[in-house]
Amino acid sequence: MQRRHFIHTSFAALTTAALADHHGKHPTTKAEDLFKISLAQWSNHRALKGGKMTNMNWPEYTKKTYNILALEYVNQFFKDKANDKKYLGELKNRVSDLGMTNVLIMVDGEGHIGAGSDQKRQKTIDNHKKWVEAAKRLGCHSIRVNSHGEGNDDAEKAANCVKGLTALSTFARDHKINVIVENHGGLSSNGAWMSKVLKDVGLDNCGSLPDFGNFHGYDRYKGLKELMPFAKGVSAKSHEFDDEGEETKTDFTKALGIVLDHGYHGWIGVEYEGRKLSEDDGIKATKALLEKSRATLHAKKK
Repeated sequence: MQRRHFIHTSFAALTTAALADHHGKHPTTKAEDLFKISLAQWSNHRALKGGKMTNMNWPEYTKKTYNILALEYVNQFFKDKANDKKYLGELKNRVSDLGMTNVLIMVDGEGHIGAGSDQKRQKTIDNHKKWVEAAKRLGCHSIRVNSHGEGNDDAEKAANCVKGLTALSTFARDHKINVIVENHGGLSSNGAWMSKVLKDVGLDNCGSLPDFGNFHGYDRYKGLKELMPFAKGVSAKSHEFDDEGEETKTDFTKALGIVLDHGYHGWIGVEYEGRKLSEDDGIKATKALLEKSRATLHAKKK
């Protein structure tokens, strides 16, 4: 009887745990397990451009000022260092010594990945290769690229983006780096168009970086739903906050609910672009809102 009771109760416990894990409602799961918080370097672009800090000391500033331990770089703040192994090695060592993590590099100014001619497109691909290699050296998982497309119509623009992304992602795959596209203006901010491009590329290491605030003229929640199946990162864009600490244009709890509904539990980057608060205060307000929304969503899952 005792043995039979032990077997029965053990099976019941295992079944309960399996069901809890399957539905994401395990009672021991902490709110912090729902997603992790990183910092997009653009949040500090005024300080960086103004010479108040450098790319090399940004990690330490981030840890001390915001208690954020994961970093999303922007290539323009170390534009001439992509091939500098010594510089990248020192930066990686500093980050490691601080107990921090390098997440990705956002790449701008290297041409159109969906350029209209084979020659221009290949030049863009070649320009991005050094950033793939830099990301590998820093221990990042991805580079973020822009994919607006050139062509006579939306279909041709999409086809050119597919060609460019396929070629670059094939190169990046050998370095175990992802190529991820942000909704960053133009057709890339159209969730339906961008998701079709990514589906047509069809490579495991080519995905999206959905940005809460960059669905210009397009329903942001619809766009999130369309891009999240491909997401390998998420950008929590913020501008202004009300008296309750809520972002005035994006319902963070709703947006994060969509993110979690798609099974994403990775890094979500704070990206403050507002003007009313200082960069420091805006970053802290965005982080606080992410934590508040995360706690709300965790409570609903119990």
